[in-house]
Amino acid sequence: MSSSVFDTVLVANRGEIAVRVIRTLRAMGIRSVAVFSDADAGARHVAAADVAVNIGPAAARQSYLKIDAVVDAARRTGAQAVHPGYGFLSENADFAAALQDAGIVFIGPPASAIATMGDKIAAKAAVSAFGVPVVPGISRPGLTDEDLIVGAEEVGYPVLVKPSAGGGGKGMRVVERAADLPAALVSARREAGAAFGDDTLFLERFVLRPRHIEVQVLADGHGNVIHLGERECSLQRRHQKVIEEAPSPLLDAATRARIGAAACDTARSVDYTGAGTVEFIVSADRPDEFFFMEMNTRLQVEHPVTEMVTGIDLVEQQIRIAGGDKLAIDQDDIVMSGHAVEARVYAEDPANGFLPTGGPVLGLGEPTGVGVRVDSGLAAGMVIGSDYDPMLSKVIAHADDRAAALQRLDRALADTAVLGVTTNAEFLRFLLADPDVAAGRLDTGLLDRRAPDFTRTAPGDQELIAAAAYKWVRHWTAAGDDLWRLPSGWRIGERAPAVFRLSAADRTDHVYLTGTPGHATATVEHGETHTVSAALGDGRLTLTLDGLRTDYLVAVTDGQIWLSGGGRTFLVEEVREAPVRPDDEHSGDAELVSPMPGSVVAVGVDSGAEVAAGTVVVTVEAMKMEHALTAPVDGVAELLVAVGDQVKVGQPLARITARTQENES
Repeated sequence: MSSSVFDTVLVANRGEIAVRVIRTLRAMGIRSVAVFSDADAGARHVAAADVAVNIGPAAARQSYLKIDAVVDAARRTGAQAVHPGYGFLSENADFAAALQDAGIVFIGPPASAIATMGDKIAAKAAVSAFGVPVVPGISRPGLTDEDLIVGAEEVGYPVLVKPSAGGGGKGMRVVERAADLPAALVSARREAGAAFGDDTLFLERFVLRPRHIEVQVLADGHGNVIHLGERECSLQRRHQKVIEEAPSPLLDAATRARIGAAACDTARSVDYTGAGTVEFIVSADRPDEFFFMEMNTRLQVEHPVTEMVTGIDLVEQQIRIAGGDKLAIDQDDIVMSGHAVEARVYAEDPANGFLPTGGPVLGLGEPTGVGVRVDSGLAAGMVIGSDYDPMLSKVIAHADDRAAALQRLDRALADTAVLGVTTNAEFLRFLLADPDVAAGRLDTGLLDRRAPDFTRTAPGDQELIAAAAYKWVRHWTAAGDDLWRLPSGWRIGERAPAVFRLSAADRTDHVYLTGTPGHATATVEHGETHTVSAALGDGRLTLTLDGLRTDYLVAVTDGQIWLSGGGRTFLVEEVREAPVRPDDEHSGDAELVSPMPGSVVAVGVDSGAEVAAGTVVVTVEAMKMEHALTAPVDGVAELLVAVGDQVKVGQPLARITARTQENES
């Protein structure tokens, strides 16, 4: 079958990867079909596709993970092939088999390859038979705790306990002493069983100062296998990649050739076809020594950096291979040009423990320019909920060398704004400025070590003046020619200033504006007086402060003013003047509020029950993360929500009436 016979392809995914796949389908002249849940009816990938099919409710288990619904959508729309993207059903052997039974091509490897590489023990055995180096360890089916304890002595400490099924760091434990291993095995089995339904464990030697390096491979159905160089993915938070680059600053040309050959042998070990990624662990202390970790039998999130340095569209290659075409490129054709770096933009708050965030996208600013690419599922007006992964977009920069690529990425992130939703963009810039990152001295623990040092840049007078000026100029515009409504502050004598009480981060101040939008003065809480001019247009504010001009993207809702400009995005809130309430003293009672938008998955006590400080009262889940809220004081709990309720960030979930001597007697 030639790929030219694919006139319709269904994309079994959502968000930025669905948009990205549809882009290539359109370039190839192939009709695209999107699938979507109720929550994604207005999503960007739905609008981008030629046809879209609703496959169920918001919950992924009832929509994107429902094999029958996806297969039925492919049948109904006449799709000859399905591209799974990544996540969801992309590495599900049952899905690949169901498509085959339906006579629909799965744009991915054979189900047998997915199954083998999905079992880490089987995968290690398969690649070892082809001479691919694996981390020393003990890995065979049915290992008992006693087997692992004995084997650890032969492997040598420190050891890494790993589950055979699943990934994402769940069930993994680093153990440095023999005395700690039994307890680690018990907890690892419990976590692996809960996460994957399989508590099988194995052991590996823990590589000190590990670096995560992966190799992109392409294999067709005619026996041809090539690699497209490596990517460095060592900047991770809790085993989840955050910043990736190609090529790795660690490898020399000889090691690059050896690790590429090992990746190709890995693909051959399971008769692989399509695009895949072979992941290796490399010690920063011994960069010429690498070990097989696992193979991802799908497209990777970070595939754009490989596309940027090779000029090869990996999605197009996947489609052509699935259609039966031979690879039109040989290994000698692969040339890595320059350097590319990718940063993942997440809906999360790094200054608040990286808790997931969400809300309506009130305004959107995405970077453009030479050497900049954005893969995004965002659109103004959409709502970021808690049903799916918090990754919103990827910002990729390419330049002639690594230093220039890092600088270009930093500039692109400065131009990235998702008004209405707190993101990690400022943290990404903080990480890029780290001296070790700039020098390429990376390891998989670097990000977690640096994360506690991050603090969000505090808003200054300029940010408060910009917010006040936006509100002020809007009043002028609304007044029109009505002199009585103009906020000019006219009176006999000196003009009265317009006064705004604003809060940003941990400061609340008054801002005083006097004059007209074209010529005014501004003062923040009796501080220095500034000259100001301001103008509005098309959702933007142009502010000239003491002769320096800054353009801001602005959005307002419910007393909140979101602004992005000068390389920063910030939130300013209007605050009412505080009432004088001398009798309103703190009683010691407490209110538990949701730290993130999500759903209530558990309540630890009944309403009216007495609780001790530290008792878990309510547990909220969002974007694959649980957060338990505990009673801060001894007292009586009043529950305001129930299991299954959807909650907003800041929503009260429970109240604790503090226990006092008076109510105890």
